[in-house]
Amino acid sequence: MTVTELPSAERATAAGRHPAERGSNPVSMIERMTLILDAFDASTPTLTLLELVDRTGLPRSTVHRILDQMIRLRWLAHSSGGYRLGMRTLELGGLTADHNEIREAVGPLLHELSQRTGMVGHLAVLDGRDVVYLDKAGGRFAAALPTRLGGRMPAHATALGKAMLAALEPDIAEAAFRIRLPRLTQRTVCEPEALQRELAQIRQRQGLAIDREEAVLGIACVAAPLRGRGTAPAALSLSGRADGMSFDRLARVVLEVSHEAGRMLFPRRARWR
Repeated sequence: MTVTELPSAERATAAGRHPAERGSNPVSMIERMTLILDAFDASTPTLTLLELVDRTGLPRSTVHRILDQMIRLRWLAHSSGGYRLGMRTLELGGLTADHNEIREAVGPLLHELSQRTGMVGHLAVLDGRDVVYLDKAGGRFAAALPTRLGGRMPAHATALGKAMLAALEPDIAEAAFRIRLPRLTQRTVCEPEALQRELAQIRQRQGLAIDREEAVLGIACVAAPLRGRGTAPAALSLSGRADGMSFDRLARVVLEVSHEAGRMLFPRRARWR
């Protein structure tokens, strides 16, 4: 499993985001295809041509031309309601069996934890400088959080990401700080020295990490890694309103469940390699 390995070269983690967020126009066909694929989500599985133009920021003629090619190659399918993801995405999704195993094993624990605490639960893996969400659990409040299955967030701004970065070898983790890091809120820690100090503190707390409105204003989070052979292939967390968080109580609960999840997962680890 390679999701925790940080590349030696700088990665373009902005791929797939709106051009206004990236600071440059997508030039390559792969970038444009990625923008189109990322336009779809669970709440809008079908999109019209105009909706895709609006979400990607690409010219209408460009989107129309690329859509024709993506339909021919089965990345997308066309119906009376618009465009939707095609069978090729489903086929490739089946190749991520390691992520599916993590979700299948930890998902029930996460949903039970969310129900017991009334908080929003997340399960994620580390991919370069981003966390990628594998599962999300919670009630109506969950809809207020800008997270979704398959979505990404900068690792340095989230408790999940910091928990997993702290579980890596320090020199590997610090590779994530060699570029300018985005500031999501005024509380986001972006300075390399401050991040290094925080990761050192997380290591002393059994991997427990805290996000105090660093990713989303008004939202706090507590996370812990799912350990195996010294690495952190995944982490789980609880999120809620910052003004109502009981950090000490939630820290104990998150650590307890992360240890239980680790015991469930890692006897299978040989099958992931």
